[in-house]
Amino acid sequence: MALKAITLNEIERIFTVTDALGISREALVIPLRPEAPGRLRLIKDGILEIVVDRDQDFEQWLTRLGPAIQALMDLPEPD
Repeated sequence: MALKAITLNEIERIFTVTDALGISREALVIPLRPEAPGRLRLIKDGILEIVVDRDQDFEQWLTRLGPAIQALMDLPEPD
C-alpha cells in the first residue's frame, strides 16, 4: 500500500532504527511527504535526510533502512 504521508507512527519506527545505530534524532531530516523513489543522503553539516519511498511497502522498506544507513555512513554493525 502506497503511503500518502509520513505520520508520527512511521517517524517513531524510523527513530527505532536510527537510535539503534547511535544517530542523534537532531541529526535527521525526515520529510513528511514520501517520494518515489525514496532516498537517503547526507546533506549539510552531516545531517541525514531520510525520504520514505512512497511506492514500497513501509515494513519492507524499514527492514532495509538500517543496512542502507550503515552503508551510506560507513557505520559498524550495532551490538
